[in-house]
Amino acid sequence: MKIIRAAILGALTLVMLASAVAQPASKHVLSSDELKKAVPTEYFFRGQKAPVQLRNAVGFQLADGRMMLAALVDTSGYSTAIQQKYQGMLITETQLNIGGSELKPGEYGFGFTADGKFVVMDVANNDVLSAASQTDQTLIHAVPLKLVEDGAGYKLYAGKKWVGIKSE
Repeated sequence: MKIIRAAILGALTLVMLASAVAQPASKHVLSSDELKKAVPTEYFFRGQKAPVQLRNAVGFQLADGRMMLAALVDTSGYSTAIQQKYQGMLITETQLNIGGSELKPGEYGFGFTADGKFVVMDVANNDVLSAASQTDQTLIHAVPLKLVEDGAGYKLYAGKKWVGIKSE
């Protein structure tokens, strides 16, 4: 009887431990609930902090739990020169390949420029990456910011303009 009781207690302990261990993350585009938990409400860039537009936030999570977040920010307090290329914040915990160029983990500003470029800047407004953006003329319902998973990685859209992003 003692052996049976010990076996049952041991089995119950294993079941409780197994359920307490967090399940491994899976690679996916983040849901709105996940974005609410991860996206900052304000973002510091070039000497100022600006409100982050949670409604225009996107991101993905890798199988190891690392994330990439992007969101539009309110740039009304910035100079016209900065506003022309700074539209949002980009935070990445993993190295990215954006349009063929590498971007190290960190916190950045980004924007799609009028001349067809996707520009990434450090927090001091120094360009660290520039890649050609594409335009999807067939897109019917363009939204301010969206992230779509494709076979090779992701497409980050701002309206009809987009750039390819891969995690490395």
